[in-house]
Amino acid sequence: MSNIRSAALALCLLPGFAAAQEDARSILVLDASGSMWGQIDGLTKIEIAQGVVADLLRALPETQELGLTAYGHRTKGDCTDIQTIVAPGPGTRDEIAAQVGKLRPRGKTPMTDAVVQAAEALRYTDEPATVILVSDGIETCNPDPCAAARALEAAGVALTVHVVGFDVSEPEALRQMQCIADETGGRFLMASNATELGSALSEVTQTQPAATYPTVLVAQDGENGGQIDSALIWNLSRGEEVLVDFQRDPTIALDLTAGTYTVSVLRPADEASVEKTFDVVDAGQTVTLVLPSSLPLAAVSGPESAVAGATVPITWEGPDAKGDYIAVSVPDDTGYLNYVYTREGSPGPLVMPPEPGTYELRYVLADGRVTLATQTIAVTEALASLEAAAEAPAGATIPVTWDGPDYQGDYITVSVPGDDGYVNYTYTRDGAPLDLQMPPEPGDYELRYVMAQDRTVLATRPITVAEVSATLDAPASAAAGAGIPVGWSGPDYQGDYITVSVPGDEGYVTYTYTREGTPLTLTMPAEPGTFEVRYVMGQKKRVLATQTIEVTSVSATLDAPDEARAGAPVLVGWDGPGYQPDYISVAEPGMEPGKYLAYTYVREGTPLILEMPVEPGTYEIRYVAASDGRTVIGTRPITLTEVTATLDAPDSIPAGGVLGVNWDGPDYKNDYIALAREGDPDNTHAVYAYTREDSPVVLKLPEGPGRYELRYVLGQDRKVIARKPVELTYKPAQ
Repeated sequence: MSNIRSAALALCLLPGFAAAQEDARSILVLDASGSMWGQIDGLTKIEIAQGVVADLLRALPETQELGLTAYGHRTKGDCTDIQTIVAPGPGTRDEIAAQVGKLRPRGKTPMTDAVVQAAEALRYTDEPATVILVSDGIETCNPDPCAAARALEAAGVALTVHVVGFDVSEPEALRQMQCIADETGGRFLMASNATELGSALSEVTQTQPAATYPTVLVAQDGENGGQIDSALIWNLSRGEEVLVDFQRDPTIALDLTAGTYTVSVLRPADEASVEKTFDVVDAGQTVTLVLPSSLPLAAVSGPESAVAGATVPITWEGPDAKGDYIAVSVPDDTGYLNYVYTREGSPGPLVMPPEPGTYELRYVLADGRVTLATQTIAVTEALASLEAAAEAPAGATIPVTWDGPDYQGDYITVSVPGDDGYVNYTYTRDGAPLDLQMPPEPGDYELRYVMAQDRTVLATRPITVAEVSATLDAPASAAAGAGIPVGWSGPDYQGDYITVSVPGDEGYVTYTYTREGTPLTLTMPAEPGTFEVRYVMGQKKRVLATQTIEVTSVSATLDAPDEARAGAPVLVGWDGPGYQPDYISVAEPGMEPGKYLAYTYVREGTPLILEMPVEPGTYEIRYVAASDGRTVIGTRPITLTEVTATLDAPDSIPAGGVLGVNWDGPDYKNDYIALAREGDPDNTHAVYAYTREDSPVVLKLPEGPGRYELRYVLGQDRKVIARKPVELTYKPAQ
């Protein structure tokens, strides 16, 4: 055992060993396969290894980060028998020594997978890592140790695998071990006894200081800005290790080993900061951190205090960029309550919040909504008061005296206590006192002074709304469509009205405003039945009084000839209610009651003249009651016969002269004789003369020659009932 102890002691006393190990996290991978029962100089190889490692560990500092992985020590024939027994970390030497002493070789040699597991325990993809493999035999599980080593090297930040072949002579085993070391930049050494094992471990653990690469840290002012040359505050770390802490410099230059680093920089002027993670691999580099563009200077100035809701002039200085604004905000809140754009000029009018408290004036840069300047402002309570009667009738309009800030949009309301809304309101701009209409329903209410901003209530006053009543005096019955007198009493508020309605229906059939006086005239429905006369308050259509009324049916009779010429005026006698808007109409059978071809109001008396349609056929004379809608209460059929006419004139005549036309026809009002170009529409003409001028009529002829047509045209609907062609010729030569 003296050789084992001396080898370990020599290893520990090597210059720089402890420091090198402190700089790198390492795992010792120890072969505990069945072949480690082999003997050298009367001792088993596992005993030799246990002794060397135990003495080695006693000399290591507590801070050395070291772990232990073993394989083949638990089961026979199991390629997964790999265990990281001690995780890498400081203060592990006693635990590793104890665990190495417990190892009992049993199984296979999965040395490649053991190296992979050890590398993963060291987080080799993120941090530099060293694996020291001690093995005495050939890989018995992984078919390609070289490929596995290449994959580890490709994925690792700075992974090194040193391999010590202990009492190995088989060529393939030696090739495998050499390949693992070569592919990861490690060393491969051989040992045949305790002394050589100690020497080999000494060589692989005497690592040279890790290579360093010049790294410069700079900051840039915005995406398109230049490098910042003023003092900044820098921090740099690798994992948990702090390399630069709160260093004030424009830039930082230092040499870094391979690994992943995190750098942050803060600009003291505006406390803007940015953080970045970068990798050092195998070359120097400049790492640039982009800070937000440096902010322009600004200032904002207003009074120390202002009344809630008041508009205050705020003086400011700043970039006045498009969209910049001056805001009043709650401190520590990123939003705003009110604002004014800087384009409004300085000072700018800014409305204060409606609630008292401590607020903050801000100059806000629109680009990014960055606050450039602030000032604290105290907002004091806005005071208001109300004076009004303690009681008022429902629906009445009462005077309300008020005192308050009278801001634009402020108003006085009457509201239900506990309700955020209102029943009625009047703007304070109407002066003091102002008129405010009470609710239509009796009860306890509340007068309020309301600031328009956020509907903030500044003052309240209770008011009792008393009941109001009304009465009606109308006949018990009336004829359908009749206008009847209705006496009433009631508040007579603006918009109040008397209706006749269908019982149970909220609407009305007809109505008359109470402003027409009492009694007033109310038109009954056109249909008979039971109805209800109502006094209705204009506000909310509240019904104050009702009276039932029976509406009786009405009818009419008509006296007219059974037959008449189309278009002729006919005498029609009638008997009916004779209401002001009633009329006698002629219509096609089946037409809606309100449709007609011609009509005459009954106010013309009886009999009256009704003009017939110009088309022959069967029609219907109607009595239409029109006081409420259009209701037909009497009809009589009438047959209209065809009406004819004749025209007598020369077949041709020189243009530009005059033409006498003899005619025979109905000579209805506005009938006329027309001369039109052949083929022109019936409602057009070149010249015409009314038939009332007698026969013959004289027409002044057009100047140009051509084919024309004489027409007898009925004045009603311009229907042509006779035609005669005539040709206008050239004038004879003079």
